[in-house]
Amino acid sequence: MPKRDYYEVLGVAKNAEQAAIKKAYRKLAIKFHPDKNPDNKEAEEKFKEAAEAYEILSDQQKRARYDRYGHAGVGGNAGGGFGGRGGMTMEDIFSQFGDIFNDSPFESFFGQRGAGDRAGARPRGQRGSNLRIKVSLSLEEIESGVTKKIKVKKQTTCTTCHGSGAKDSNSVATCSTCKGSGYVRQIKNTFLGQMQTTSACPTCSGSGQEITAKCTKCRGEGRVFGEETIELEIPAGVEEGMQLSMRGNGNIGKNGGPTGDLLISIEEKPHEFLQREGTNVIFDLYVNFADAALGTSLEVPTIGGRVKIKIPAGTQPGKIFRLKGKGLPSVQGYGKGDQLINLNVWSPKSLNNEERKLLEKMREMPNFHPQPKKGDKSFFERMKDYFV
Repeated sequence: MPKRDYYEVLGVAKNAEQAAIKKAYRKLAIKFHPDKNPDNKEAEEKFKEAAEAYEILSDQQKRARYDRYGHAGVGGNAGGGFGGRGGMTMEDIFSQFGDIFNDSPFESFFGQRGAGDRAGARPRGQRGSNLRIKVSLSLEEIESGVTKKIKVKKQTTCTTCHGSGAKDSNSVATCSTCKGSGYVRQIKNTFLGQMQTTSACPTCSGSGQEITAKCTKCRGEGRVFGEETIELEIPAGVEEGMQLSMRGNGNIGKNGGPTGDLLISIEEKPHEFLQREGTNVIFDLYVNFADAALGTSLEVPTIGGRVKIKIPAGTQPGKIFRLKGKGLPSVQGYGKGDQLINLNVWSPKSLNNEERKLLEKMREMPNFHPQPKKGDKSFFERMKDYFV
């Protein structure tokens, strides 16, 4: 089933300001909140759908890519671990967007609780930060899609304490602030009266436990700097400046917190012969006057290798030949572009005496005088026909 438009999901216009987007998401989050709709699968899916839309539209960069490329621009159809929601769980939603209920009278009902809370689980520690890398791709790699293995320096789980942050099993005690519950409750005054709120314990970050003796390797954080080899599956058709994300491949969170994301910015390597224009590629072909006048067959480079094309006799400079399907695939999966070959007639910059005499004689011949046909399209009109 195709994804719905994110603006449609939140019920906002495409030029909506961030305040309106946040307000719309908050309204839907309250309406379909799992605590308000227990055991209601349809409501849970709408809750997740709204969170996915808000995740993209509340981020200016992601929103710009979505406006330009649609779901594929934010990884919606990329596969291979990329994605807008990418399997977002209820716990992920609450860990990222729980503050949407801040300063709201609905806190007494929801209290920023996640799916894990309802199941009796404790909230996790601090979320790890995102990592950003750049990946340079050739046109050949963009045309087919590519899998790359890269080494990334990042915060990883401490192997000494296995992420607990404690020196040993005897170095952990029940949190004195929350008494092991992982939560603290506060009373807030609102226009509806006093409301009770629930949030993660600031002392133990929601773990319910305090470390009495820290791990000597990670100094109690449960993570250390290390290196990891990550396999990236880059979909075909990506473009310069496009950003893909791999959920859960960033820095490990502190004290067992959720892992951040890996954000991959795409760079295109310049091609020796071809230039990219959207899904089309352009090649400037230079021929001499004799070949243009008499006609010939020539080989031209394409992304997939060299191919032979026929130049008809009497071909004029600026003629554009099209090799259908020899361009790049659309990242949204809407087929492939073409290769456009712009014909240029090469004029020598210097002549010897024999060449000059030959050309002087040709210049006097009537057939070599320009005879443009009425209605012939200009170069820009011909180019426009291919791109519009």
